[in-house]
Amino acid sequence: MLSILVILLAAAAIAVPLTRHAGFGSVLGYLLAGIVIGPMGLRLITDVDQIAQVAELGVVMLLFLIGLELRPARLWVMRRAVFGLGSAQLGVTAALLGGLTYAAGFDWRGAAVMGLGLALSSTAIVLPMLGERDLLNSRAGRDGFSVLLFQDVAFIPLVALLPLLSGMDLPDRFPWLDVARAAGAIAAILLGGRFLLGPVFRLIGGARTPEVFTILALLTVAGTAELASLVGLSMSLGAFMAGVLLSDSEFRHELQADIEPFEGLLLGFFFISVGMSADLHLALAEPGMIGLALAGLLAGKIGVAWILGCLSGQGNVDALRFGLALPQGSEFSFVLFATAIAEGTITRTQSDGATLVVALSMVATPLLFAASERFLIPRIEGEPEADYDTIDHATAPVIICGFGRVGQIIGRVLRMQGIEFTALERDTGQVDVVRRFGNRVYYGDPTRADLLRAAGAETAKLLVVAVDSVEEALRIVDTARRNFPHLTIVSRARNRRHVHLLMDRAISAVVRDTFHSSLRLSEQVLQALGIPKADTERAVALFAEHDDRNLAASHAIAHDEQKLIQSTQEAAKELADLFEADRGRR
Repeated sequence: MLSILVILLAAAAIAVPLTRHAGFGSVLGYLLAGIVIGPMGLRLITDVDQIAQVAELGVVMLLFLIGLELRPARLWVMRRAVFGLGSAQLGVTAALLGGLTYAAGFDWRGAAVMGLGLALSSTAIVLPMLGERDLLNSRAGRDGFSVLLFQDVAFIPLVALLPLLSGMDLPDRFPWLDVARAAGAIAAILLGGRFLLGPVFRLIGGARTPEVFTILALLTVAGTAELASLVGLSMSLGAFMAGVLLSDSEFRHELQADIEPFEGLLLGFFFISVGMSADLHLALAEPGMIGLALAGLLAGKIGVAWILGCLSGQGNVDALRFGLALPQGSEFSFVLFATAIAEGTITRTQSDGATLVVALSMVATPLLFAASERFLIPRIEGEPEADYDTIDHATAPVIICGFGRVGQIIGRVLRMQGIEFTALERDTGQVDVVRRFGNRVYYGDPTRADLLRAAGAETAKLLVVAVDSVEEALRIVDTARRNFPHLTIVSRARNRRHVHLLMDRAISAVVRDTFHSSLRLSEQVLQALGIPKADTERAVALFAEHDDRNLAASHAIAHDEQKLIQSTQEAAKELADLFEADRGRR
């Protein structure tokens, strides 16, 4: 067993950094690692089932962590997207894929199973893929999660209804006892999570035994998953419910910190097991059929999701991301096909072909998504998704690009001083919210020279760049420098790298996000430790002065990683010497 663990870790350590560096994310690396070391590759591991059961815990832990992030109040807010968009995606996609399968020669029962199984998407692939690109909080990310959540819930009745497709009569085979057991298990998880887990975690936490707390956290995940599994429910659903119930507890962040390391490793093993299970011999034997099936699956699911995204009010970019995130099959598809074989609804040969298509779709999705983010999305984002507001006779001396948290504070201060400004914001939702509170802001893309000109850039004195995106901020600066060189530019910066890129463009008036608030918080931390206020203010001032100096000095070597690392180490030693000398003078 130890040799298998070494092989798994070595394969992941080689493949994942390569795919991440290439821009395809970590999921593809795990899948390719499984293909290489599995029965169809180097045959370093031939017993896939040996790791598959343990690897499934990665998906279970992922759903538990998702539950921790979703408080019941937020779930209630998401109900329309979960049950409306989720049911539409599953129903329409299943009907389309089932119809295509029926046309390919399956009987109606097998076509129904294939349509439903292939309509499911992989939570374990979609969420990490979106998370790596900071898209989980986007409209596409939120709607994608809602669809996945509905699928996880719908998987239970899908499995329960499979016997009905095998030709058995409803009165003789309806699983009343199974339904009762499932309801009892759900009630046990809900009641236990509501009244039992909180006091137990408080007791363990109060005893100050972190290793026991970690054990209890793992027991909660595994126990709820096993309870759900015993009554025929999805293990992931049991863990998800436990996470939701603990999301309002004071131990939420500690639970997350304890579970995340195990979740990441086991989820990687799950993807490796998927790659190992791919029957590449079948792909070589019938490449045309498998290729056509894969293309039909990807095109059908992308098309349906894109249309539903547009109908639900998503913009062009979000609808495209929504569609490209969900075309793969699901880990639950394997379970559904295996159950269908046991019930006699589909044959083993049909299941093997569908399983291979699902595995290949899991490999293809990260590639398609990464390619769209690199080549397609930037082109679409360059075009307006809606008609921008018309700006007439703007003569304000200040233009604020981006009217989120930072831009609004700047605007309030200017208004308090009686200084007029023109605010531009490209997020329609943000524009609607700001306008409801009586603020005047124009919907438009501040990276466009014609819009800046309409906003009065030719007569304005100052351009404030307060957008969130680093790339968008740099495009605004480049456009303004090229078309309105007289403008003084003041810019927000997300990090040190962003500051250096602004320095490359001769922008000196730059303020880093969270820098000054972190300094103020540091003062309060030192004062809470009993250090006199004058000393804390001096220490923070010394740090700020040294950091600003180091930031400017490192600009010249910002593109040389080795020199930058050396400079950072030298700066840390210099800062320590500076504080030591300052203490000696007092």
